Amino acid sequence: MIDANLNRLREGIRVAEDICRFVLRDGDLALRLKNLRSLARVETNETMLAERDSENDVLRPTTANETKRDGLKSMATANFKRAQEAARALEEAFKICKPSEAETYKRIRYELYALEKAAIAKLLKR
Repeated sequence: MIDANLNRLREGIRVAEDICRFVLRDGDLALRLKNLRSLARVETNETMLAERDSENDVLRPTTANETKRDGLKSMATANFKRAQEAARALEEAFKICKPSEAETYKRIRYELYALEKAAIAKLLKR
């Protein structure tokens, strides 16, 4: 669960970061997202890698909702939401296995809320 959500968090942030960097050309938003992405790093854990079974993931097949994007706003929103949800799942998981890390993911989640608001506002002005 932690491995999957760390990947999901970083992937969602990367897409949002690239939109801010290459489409909006907003260095501040892109840098803030990049910094959040770097916070979502944990030491390489061989156990997590050994336990990863992406080939047999029961939710691996793409759903119809995952293929729908109306444009950049839709893509940005989907990826901000993906990252926020992953941050929440990590916050909860770390409360059990490593409580000192839980607050980091809560901070990431709240920062993502603010960055989403700013990025979407800029996209709507385009």
